[in-house]
Amino acid sequence: MNRIVVSGYYGSKNAGDEAMLAAMIEVLSDLDPQVNITVISANPEDTEKRHGVHAVSWLSMGDIIGALRHADLLVSGGGSLLQNVTSGRSLYYYLGVIWLAEHLGVPVMLYAQGIGPVCGGIARALMRHIAGDVSLITVRDHGSFEEIESLGIKKPPTLVTADPVLAIHPVDLGIGRGILKKAKADGAKPVVGISVREWRGWEHYKQVVAETADCVAQELDARIVFFPMQVPEDVRTAEMIAARMKTEATVLKDEFTTSELLSLVGNFDLLLGVRLHALIFAGVMGVPMVGISYDPKIDRFLSSIGETAAGDLQNVTTDAVMEKLRGKWDGRAEYRRKNAGLLAELRDLAARNAELALEFIEKRKQKKK
Repeated sequence: MNRIVVSGYYGSKNAGDEAMLAAMIEVLSDLDPQVNITVISANPEDTEKRHGVHAVSWLSMGDIIGALRHADLLVSGGGSLLQNVTSGRSLYYYLGVIWLAEHLGVPVMLYAQGIGPVCGGIARALMRHIAGDVSLITVRDHGSFEEIESLGIKKPPTLVTADPVLAIHPVDLGIGRGILKKAKADGAKPVVGISVREWRGWEHYKQVVAETADCVAQELDARIVFFPMQVPEDVRTAEMIAARMKTEATVLKDEFTTSELLSLVGNFDLLLGVRLHALIFAGVMGVPMVGISYDPKIDRFLSSIGETAAGDLQNVTTDAVMEKLRGKWDGRAEYRRKNAGLLAELRDLAARNAELALEFIEKRKQKKK
């Protein structure tokens, strides 16, 4: 039985991260139905219930060491774990888990990581020292590859794959229709989904999103539906934006599972997103999307599918967002055709992460015989 320990931002009810974990478990289990997965989680009980795997607390060093002692591989990822822009402390925590595994003799894989930015001499030196000793590195975009190169990490060779969520299977649209019906946001009108997040207390982008939502509602005679990727933080931000609108909008307040969110997004005719995995969900479900960037990971993902952001949170304008949305609406049939081909390639790359992990374990076991 192959035993894998997974380290990441799990158990905090962030829909994007939970979707990454769900996708990783799905693909690993498809390839190896007997694989044993233990997740280091901020909420082990929720992780076990949500994903059906064993979990240990991210604060319990004894449990983490116990899990690692029996592991064939530590998977660090996915997500933007190794950066110190959104959090100064988390970088050191995730590097610490990697260092612990290395010192216990457990091989480590950086799994579809979004690397950087890593700022400061000490942080960059630690990255070079600790990440330079792992056994496998895959990154989810070329920007992360460039960050690895800039850090001077030369081994093992870094492979560019894709975000784990891109390997997840599309889901039936019925669940999402039920969510919209319950919220009284169903019917014959087009539905435009909007995913937002709070960022440093900034106000400018909230006004832009509110103005954009009003324009879309009027021009397309559309229903506007705000949906949360993290509860309650995104709900509060959505309510602030909806309060600035002149037209009526629906703000969904419930916490949804990965399957529910995928199905919900699949029912949208257009999606405007600040959250990375809201955009990725749109890609998986074939929904035309427009992104507003708050972090390089947004620009990197959009670049991977031949897109650019409408702007960033500081300088975005209503006109710029509307120009992108109009283009997507007018060319939505062509977008869906092109998107299907691109996403098929990205889906294969995303699944490659799991294939590499299991291939490494098997080769290592063969060498020991």
